[in-house]
Amino acid sequence: MPEIVPLEWTGEALRILDQTKLPQEQAVTIARTYEQVLHAIRTMQVRGAPAIGIAGAYALVLAVKGVDTVDLRRIVSYLADAAKAIGDARPTAVNLRWAVDRMMTVTSRCHSVAELRQSLEAEAVAIHKEDVAGNRIMGALGADLLPKEGVVLTHCNAGALATGGYGTALGVIRAAWEKRKGLKVLVTETRPFLQGARLTAWELMQMGIPAELIVDSAAGSMMAKRQVGCVVVGADRIAANGDVANKIGTYSLAVLAHENGVPFYVAAPMSTVDISTPTGDQIPIEERSPDELTQWGDRLVVPKGMAVRNPAFDVTPHRYVTAIITERGIARPPYDEELRKLVGGATVAPSPVVAVEQGQGGHGG
Repeated sequence: MPEIVPLEWTGEALRILDQTKLPQEQAVTIARTYEQVLHAIRTMQVRGAPAIGIAGAYALVLAVKGVDTVDLRRIVSYLADAAKAIGDARPTAVNLRWAVDRMMTVTSRCHSVAELRQSLEAEAVAIHKEDVAGNRIMGALGADLLPKEGVVLTHCNAGALATGGYGTALGVIRAAWEKRKGLKVLVTETRPFLQGARLTAWELMQMGIPAELIVDSAAGSMMAKRQVGCVVVGADRIAANGDVANKIGTYSLAVLAHENGVPFYVAAPMSTVDISTPTGDQIPIEERSPDELTQWGDRLVVPKGMAVRNPAFDVTPHRYVTAIITERGIARPPYDEELRKLVGGATVAPSPVVAVEQGQGGHGG
């Protein structure tokens, strides 16, 4: 399969595959300063929780490269300000804050500017490589949960574009398809930014995996007709109790899956698990520009002056989540116990796998 490269570090700059131009154009943005990376994160040229974490790590590498001083204290102070700005750019996705915090721990063990620059670059590259490797493990672990044949529904984009490469939810689907090649994917358009229609559909076509695009509101009727074997989504933050923040519309899908007896799986790296957040009620939900709803390109498509709410994410209560797939293992309820074991480095014992064939129901909650 062709490998999709969303981020590439050259040693001097970060090459970003501009996701706002896909699928019509595979344009690359060259970021040579941390401010340029920050802009790319804010404008969703790079998006997806793991991907923006990696981008944030490289942003700090560029920040230290751009400072012309040998005063270590001054540079560390400057980096702390940059880290705060980067971490605040997309508040819901915990991977971004996790990555910049991990990068900042490097500063405490460096004794010169040269050592700091070298160590920060090595750490960012390590974060990037670990993400790709973890995605592949996650894909292999999660593949056995999917039906041998039939339809898997996914929402938003949790593929290579949303990560360092390979993908989380889409990585699970990819691994299952490579094993059996009996799956078809239903892709929700994912309003209002159309990450499903523009990005997931493009990735699946690049990989040659059979897929169909549906409007978001068609998912429930297709589940009711037993045309969906399971749902697999990514996550931007997972609370200690297993509540999951993900792209807006995920909660609705989880409730529909539960009502129709369809397993609902979440695939995410351990950097997405936030044990410091007790429940989903404490997860900050980003609100984005009204323009994403009111305009189609340059054209206004709603009455002028119409009030708009545009939350980018919602929270799915853990009771609707069948299992959480990570690179360290698959967690099942009770999530507060299982996730703490995984965060602590323990291996979660595998649970019995119930493969749901096309047209058969499991229990989604």
